[in-house]
Amino acid sequence: MKELTIAGLAKAGGVGVETVRYYQRRSLLREPPRGGGAGPGGGIRHYDATDIRRLRFIRAAQTAGFTLDEIGELLSLDATNGHARARDLATRRVAELDRRIAELKAARVALAGLARACAASDHGPCPIIASFEALAA
Repeated sequence: MKELTIAGLAKAGGVGVETVRYYQRRSLLREPPRGGGAGPGGGIRHYDATDIRRLRFIRAAQTAGFTLDEIGELLSLDATNGHARARDLATRRVAELDRRIAELKAARVALAGLARACAASDHGPCPIIASFEALAA
């Protein structure tokens, strides 16, 4: 595989260049040395397939709800075979996702009920607006 510039790495990972730099500042991604000299490629950092895999891992872990601190811990655990701790982090993340799913399901049921109430009559105050106004009070 051809080595990539930071822009190529960012594109391959589906993020912006500033996101890559932020992950580097957070020590989640390596910051390779700059190429030497004033000739072609001089002063440019080059990234490879390992960097792409790591960037994609970070993005996938974020999608699963892990914080950047937790992702950093997972990356360090991978280097030390810390399976038990990684499993604990994943189990806690699953529990948090289950809690959020339950909240979203309850919100969906409530909103669907309000939509049905709103559809039942075109007269008087709108149940949806009245409900949100009551919550805001």
